[in-house]
Amino acid sequence: MIDLTIADDVATIALNAPSKLNSLDEQALHDLGSAYDEAEAAGVRALVLRGEGLAFCAGRDISGVDPRDDDVIGYLGGLVTPLLRRMSTFPAPTFAVAHGACLGVGLGLLIATDVVYVAESAKIGSPFAALGATLDSGGHALFLDRLGAHKTLDLIYTGRLMSGSEAVESGLFSRVFPDDEVVQAVTDAAATAARGATAAFLASKQLIARIRDERLALWDSVAIENAAQAALCDTSDYREGFAAFQAKRRPKFQGR
Repeated sequence: MIDLTIADDVATIALNAPSKLNSLDEQALHDLGSAYDEAEAAGVRALVLRGEGLAFCAGRDISGVDPRDDDVIGYLGGLVTPLLRRMSTFPAPTFAVAHGACLGVGLGLLIATDVVYVAESAKIGSPFAALGATLDSGGHALFLDRLGAHKTLDLIYTGRLMSGSEAVESGLFSRVFPDDEVVQAVTDAAATAARGATAAFLASKQLIARIRDERLALWDSVAIENAAQAALCDTSDYREGFAAFQAKRRPKFQGR
């Protein structure tokens, strides 16, 4: 089950199947995509993704899968990858709470989110050695980029799972918090972002994605930053920010 609530310009999407550690079947993936669509249609200025119960998401729900006729391409290529792409381009800052198991598709959901705060209890890695399967949903790219080839293959070969603290120290995600503090930390961060200059935040989000995906060199990156800054000059928030700075008051951004 996927729950969506919207309050004060912030959407909160909760994976709510705690009895199966929020693992995702085909219907859950469709419902999750619909929740993002609904949040975008509502014009929210920030979004939080979290899981109920003991885990964020243990990955794919394989309880009813027969490996002899499993349509892996249909599940991953037809459902998971489009969802992750859709999440990564959501037109507002996105935040996630990672606690307990964050594996497989669950790890992919985190990779597709802008900012991830991690609970100390988080378990992150590649458990697929026990299934005769491989890491998916962007895990290879994340681990290779942040950990290097040797540490990545060590995790894959051994199936060892990193703690939340280790994942953050390794540069996988943003910050680590005690389990009883992480939800509030993400909630506060999303609320702060929603009150901020979200048009400028979105410009930075798009710049980072382009620099990453196109592997742009320094001066090419500077050129597209210049163009983005010029476009922001025409926004209400840009004018409000300057006016507030000159008047020595707090700005009142509207996200446009």
